Amino acid sequence: MPSFDVVSEVNKVELTNSIDQSNKEITNRFDFKGSDARIELKDLEVTIYADNDFQLTQVKDILIGKLTKRGVDVRSLAEGKQEKVSGNKLKEIIKVKNGIEQEQAKKITKLIKDSKIKVQGSIQGEAVRVSGAKRDDLQATIQLLQKDVTDLPLQFINFRD
Repeated sequence: MPSFDVVSEVNKVELTNSIDQSNKEITNRFDFKGSDARIELKDLEVTIYADNDFQLTQVKDILIGKLTKRGVDVRSLAEGKQEKVSGNKLKEIIKVKNGIEQEQAKKITKLIKDSKIKVQGSIQGEAVRVSGAKRDDLQATIQLLQKDVTDLPLQFINFRD
């Protein structure tokens, strides 16, 4: 029976490269000279450090620009709240979403069932497996998901005939 998996993953290599490029640009920019502005990545958590609120937004803009250029979807970032570190210095922790959460997976399977396309959706951990009798039905399901699910970047893998 033909099937495919719906996942939401971030290319970790491109994420690391984007952060490295952002740090390089921050060290070379004149308006960041002598500041403690930097970006760190640890276990799918991006931590942005800056001296003040304005610099924090500037560093975030640089990071988002680099991520976009390298093909990493910005919708996979969950912004956190700003925290004071010491003195006037600030930090913000941004979580990188990897995998489809249970609640989102339920919405996707409900969307598939409500579409009346002759396919079945089942939740497989952090992915949704879609299977059906015809290849055309699976392709119609992919188009439906691309059009209707906008708050999460989706990839379609393991297409089997």
